[in-house]
Amino acid sequence: MTTLYLLSTGPGDINYLPPIAKKALQHSQYLVAYGLYLDLLGDLIDNKQCYQLPLGQEVERARLALNLASEGKTTALLSSGDIGIYAMATLVFELLDHPQERTNHPQWESVHIDVIAGISAIQTLASRVGAPIAHDFCTISLSDLLTPWEIIEKRLHNAGKGDFVIAFYNPVSRKRQWQLKKAQQILLNYRPKKTPVIIGKNLSRKNEKIIHTTLEELDIKQVDMLTLLIVGNCESQRIQTAQGQWVYTPRGYGKTL
Repeated sequence: MTTLYLLSTGPGDINYLPPIAKKALQHSQYLVAYGLYLDLLGDLIDNKQCYQLPLGQEVERARLALNLASEGKTTALLSSGDIGIYAMATLVFELLDHPQERTNHPQWESVHIDVIAGISAIQTLASRVGAPIAHDFCTISLSDLLTPWEIIEKRLHNAGKGDFVIAFYNPVSRKRQWQLKKAQQILLNYRPKKTPVIIGKNLSRKNEKIIHTTLEELDIKQVDMLTLLIVGNCESQRIQTAQGQWVYTPRGYGKTL
């Protein structure tokens, strides 16, 4: 039985590639990914047969990886961060669960799937600034390409009511700017204007940039497609030390100090 690795490559810097992922990468003959993810791996992909499919061809990527593995070729389907978080893993299982796809590709049943966890963007950004997700938190994608905005807006209100720390994935794109502004307006109904907000660009990659701001002062122009945001809850704190600014969200231990 041939293995298809659903492989997480981490936020970008090769030092964040988990050893188990590196081992799976070494075992794989064929790699399927968006080109940027392959570029970040440098010489680790030397002597591999690589298939690069552009943004918008995610289904084709997943189908290709399953087909290669079903032909007896040890294959890795790659995503940055963690492949199970807003990434490619779910598409593989959607294809396996689709009646017509299963009828058309009975050979997929012979594939052994191994999901390799990775370090996500939210973990990376949190580590840069302290401990902002030390208490209950959630992630929300602001892209309405696959999820209707009405559902996203409902989730924003519920996260606001629940006082969750929130990480925003896909906050803007070239054609989509207004959703982040709307999310800002919604959350200002539930938490203080001075709530800490952290903007992380190109995390662990060249030109990484971390910006500290507040919910009230969040400037949409500082955000692009390679950006992740963390918005604190009503108890999140920003402190200044000799090392610089930190943000943390208390869990209640302060009552025992």
